[in-house]
Amino acid sequence: MRVDDRTGTSLSKRETEVMDLIAIGHSNGEIAQRLFLSEKTVKNHVNRIYSKLGVDSRGTAIDLWRAANTD
Repeated sequence: MRVDDRTGTSLSKRETEVMDLIAIGHSNGEIAQRLFLSEKTVKNHVNRIYSKLGVDSRGTAIDLWRAANTD
C-alpha cells in the first residue's frame, strides 16, 4: 500500500498497481490486459483512486502521484 503524502491517502495494492500504470501512460484497456482484469474493473479502480486523491482528471492524478512519489 502506498500513501500519498499530500493527501495522507492510502491506496490498496491493486490501486497502486493501476496508478503506477496510469502514470506511465497506459490506457484503461492496456491496464486491463496487463493485470488480467475487465476494463470495467479498471474503471472502478480509477474512480476510487480519483476519489481518494481528491482529483477529477487523469492528468491531475498523474501530476499528484508523480509529485508525491518522487524520491
